[in-house]
Amino acid sequence: MSNKIYFNTPSRFSLKRSLVNVSTRLHHTLARGHAIKTAKKLLLTPVRIKVKNVEPQGMVRGKVPCSEGALTTFTLGKGPVWLITHGWSGSTTQFYPLMEHIAQQGFTALAFDYAGHGESEGQFGHLPAFVNALDAMVDSCDNIVGIVAHSMGSAAVLESKHQKLTQVPLLLVAPVLNYLENLMMAVQRSGFSIKLFNDVISEIEQQYRYPLQSINPQQYLIERQSPTIIVHDKADKFANFSISEQLTEQSQWVNLKEVEGYGHNRVMKSDEVMQAFEQLVENAALKK
Repeated sequence: MSNKIYFNTPSRFSLKRSLVNVSTRLHHTLARGHAIKTAKKLLLTPVRIKVKNVEPQGMVRGKVPCSEGALTTFTLGKGPVWLITHGWSGSTTQFYPLMEHIAQQGFTALAFDYAGHGESEGQFGHLPAFVNALDAMVDSCDNIVGIVAHSMGSAAVLESKHQKLTQVPLLLVAPVLNYLENLMMAVQRSGFSIKLFNDVISEIEQQYRYPLQSINPQQYLIERQSPTIIVHDKADKFANFSISEQLTEQSQWVNLKEVEGYGHNRVMKSDEVMQAFEQLVENAALKK
């Protein structure tokens, strides 16, 4: 979904939102096929934002084939692999500081850009496509000992049923865990026609054989039995902090690090995220 919709904040009345509602409903009524095609471009095309972090020395780029388009990978360091996955309209560049930290601890930091994001091929992005790309990445590498995921990337990790990921520790940064609710609220706030949106979703469900109502990252996190640390800003405007709080109370495997002053994106290079990574590594070492 375009950043203008996904990262829109609600207001009591918006003339622009009303105009969007009227125009998309009319378009859907008069030219359904063209409206769906146009809506897919608007709703499912991420913005290719490149965060201005300095690229670490020794970074190696690669390619992994995927049905969504070739994925660009970024590898730093040597040793067991920590797989890193960004969120909607994100990119690997957001994780450069954390990747350096991971490599300095004796691990390989392996990140990738989802299709339609960063330096990867493809145009459209949505959760089923994220899961497909994640599984393709996991198939391409061995010795994965942990995962770091941000925002919607956290939902993709929890939705994946790949055997290599079932027992590895997770570091979830500002996770979007109420994915369906978050998605519907974003569309409603934008004023976009719900009927048109549902037609777009129906096409994706049929193409990927992935019913929207089957998406449930919260339940999958509760069912996991591997160490998980969530780092989440209490004032995050885009990912509901209270959901992270609730899940911490519901699972003995999940711990929450509350932070303030970072927001949804800057938290990725916070000291608290670095410390959470070190804690997961230390806990894993104690079990060996």
